[in-house]
Amino acid sequence: MQGNASSTKSAVALVSGGIDSPVAVARMLADGWTIHAVHASQEPVTGPEAEEKTVKSLQHLAQKFPDRISNKLQVVPVAEVLATFTEGDAYRDYFVHMKRLYQKLAHLCALEVGASHVLSGENLGQVSSQTLGNLGAVEVASPLPVLRPLLGLDKQEVIAMARALGTYEISVGPEECDALGPKHPTTIADMDRLLRNENLVGGLVEAAEGCWSERRTVQLF
Repeated sequence: MQGNASSTKSAVALVSGGIDSPVAVARMLADGWTIHAVHASQEPVTGPEAEEKTVKSLQHLAQKFPDRISNKLQVVPVAEVLATFTEGDAYRDYFVHMKRLYQKLAHLCALEVGASHVLSGENLGQVSSQTLGNLGAVEVASPLPVLRPLLGLDKQEVIAMARALGTYEISVGPEECDALGPKHPTTIADMDRLLRNENLVGGLVEAAEGCWSERRTVQLF
């Protein structure tokens, strides 16, 4: 059954296919939130595995929390836009640009489904885009408040939660979101540089809207 978009506790979840995001989704489902999922696909740079894991994780969680997950997963192609941030001055900020694009995609989805928040599986400091210096630059890409229920947890705590939920075996495997990323990414974002490099490719809003226009809907159940 499709979740109720008019719920007062409704969020768009960015679900990657990794271990963290299904746990974040489960924590908010348990708190009574309705979830609408978006998956940013990096195919053909990567294979279909991330999307397949995302679908299986959401289907698994829907069995545990019936009527709270929308039956429609929005899969958005992002590889072409992300490739524009792999050259020159923008490359050091690749992961920040990537997360900013994802925030904007979540906002576009929220406008359609009536969600009030964005949900992320981010953990403070686990990767370069999740330092305090970068999280703020990512968050301002969307006017919606961001829910980060895993923010203060370490990886082993999240893995234990995933095992208890039954999503760990679905999600485990190589992370593919860094396929195009630099070896030495920035840890403290410079907003002027970010905006300048995004403007060189037409601006973040235009880039996100272009990706969103190419989305496809996957029926989960």
